[in-house]
Amino acid sequence: MSPKQSTLADPAQDNNDALREQLSTTTEAYNRFVPREFLRLLGIDDIRKVELGQQVERKMTILFADIRNFTSLSESMSPQENFNFLNSYLIQMEPVIAAHGGFIDKYIGDGIMALFPDSPDAALRCGLAMMERLEQYNDGRERAGYRRIKIGIGINTGIVILGTIGGAARMDGTVIGDAVNLAARMERLTKDYRVSILISEYTLYCLDEPSLWSIRFLDRTHVRGKQGTQSVYEVFNADPPALREAKKKTLTMFEEALAYFHLDDLLTARERLAGYLAIVPDDDAAHVYLERCETPAAGLGEQRGELPSIWREEYSFGVPVVDAAHKNLLSDMNALARAVNVSALHLTTPLMAQIRFAAVRDFAVEEQLMQEDGYPFLELHVRQHQRFFEFFGELRREIEEGEENRVYLAFRVKRYLTGWLINHILSADRHYGHYRAGKRREQGLRQVT
Repeated sequence: MSPKQSTLADPAQDNNDALREQLSTTTEAYNRFVPREFLRLLGIDDIRKVELGQQVERKMTILFADIRNFTSLSESMSPQENFNFLNSYLIQMEPVIAAHGGFIDKYIGDGIMALFPDSPDAALRCGLAMMERLEQYNDGRERAGYRRIKIGIGINTGIVILGTIGGAARMDGTVIGDAVNLAARMERLTKDYRVSILISEYTLYCLDEPSLWSIRFLDRTHVRGKQGTQSVYEVFNADPPALREAKKKTLTMFEEALAYFHLDDLLTARERLAGYLAIVPDDDAAHVYLERCETPAAGLGEQRGELPSIWREEYSFGVPVVDAAHKNLLSDMNALARAVNVSALHLTTPLMAQIRFAAVRDFAVEEQLMQEDGYPFLELHVRQHQRFFEFFGELRREIEEGEENRVYLAFRVKRYLTGWLINHILSADRHYGHYRAGKRREQGLRQVT
């Protein structure tokens, strides 16, 4: 080949290069609408391979973030100003989420729904980093003559289904499950309490080291369409330093006041909250509770009253030996709460020993059944059992030391033991029950055919 020929362009090669560049550009464009992380979770490496109905079930932590009072804020802006503002805010938050191992599943108006496949700790660190970035963003807004904005963040952990839905002409990726609904509920509650970050008890139990965070109990709340109530916790690491330290020092005082409120002793709750606010006057959540004490008939019944105390048939999930064990555990836990409440220490010691023995035995039976059935979330279930024993150990020490307020201790027993058991049954155990029933149906069909 002559030197002249070697320098001639290869039309076929040029065409291939152009096609590759076009494909790369097209793929990048699609990735802006369908996150590549979402596709990876579905086991898809090429967006052209996406099909309707593909799905995968897995544990996730879901984070919802929303701008406070966005509607009133947007009314003073033109359509273009609205979009400029939203995009300027979202551009700040997207890299923070990515830096913490999460990805944005979707934007919902001024809200963000982000998924964290690996760790609830990563989601919580992300939430705090978002609050820090918001401060920097607000400083810039102030310099430009705009007012500062606030956001609320709700976080929940659980098993979800990721998949594709739609029709012949339009398809979308989505995430469904109770865990998503509860995360959205957490975010909405931040407005009610005027706090920055709320997490569910599921997320609390899944954290590697809960003691590393500044966390306090805040409420018991209903989730639409679900039985029972869920405990809600405030993470206040992002508060101004002085307020954060004040909340830490008075955490027990605050939670004692809430215990009286939830046990329907509003007079004592009001007195405790007033005393607390004399020390921490800038605690908005305490002001909200004080208002509730003063207007008890204002439709707030779902936030007050006893935690579950009697066995209900809806707690059964179809394995008689496990259901019977759960029923006995619930009875013993309620007996312990009553004994603590009346300072019957001669009863608390044998009851605690009985609860621990029964839990060790019954959880082992559950885990053995799950192993035999090949349950894919066995490891997650075992971790939840382990976390139960950690909290149980802490409560046991507090009860034996006898230094805490007895009403507060009884409420903690019901929250960490009774409440945990009911929610564990209605979520984790029920999920396994559905899996087990489905497996039995498949086995029956194979035998028939």
